[in-house]
Amino acid sequence: MALKRKRPTWIPVVTGVIKREDKFLLGKRPESGSMAGVWEFPGGKIEQGESPEEALARELKEELGIEAEIGPLKLSTTHNYGDTGILLLFYQVNYFKGAVKPVHHHEIKWVAKEDLHHEDLPEANKKVLNKILELFE
Repeated sequence: MALKRKRPTWIPVVTGVIKREDKFLLGKRPESGSMAGVWEFPGGKIEQGESPEEALARELKEELGIEAEIGPLKLSTTHNYGDTGILLLFYQVNYFKGAVKPVHHHEIKWVAKEDLHHEDLPEANKKVLNKILELFE
């Protein structure tokens, strides 16, 4: 009798790459949640009935207080965190209205391209960081 393997749970996640000149916007995850204190590109989970672009626009409004125009999908990748897998979609943010503020994040900062490798990023971001930098050149 073959053992039945449990199928992993997959969570679709959208991420906005927001660039100003040669710097990228990162947010520090709140101390109360998963991956507390880690710096990340802003974004979040896609809710039932949302397109990825709608989800990202909603997440950027909730997390940063901005109205963003979501550009093209630049990269998709997967990553496993134990029994949970994430499908990660990286979108270009063409422009936004409003002042960026840490509504959800503990703090936010603009990081120079050459310094991104020194940041404490989630594993899912670290493994594709070179590709992100190449695509968002």
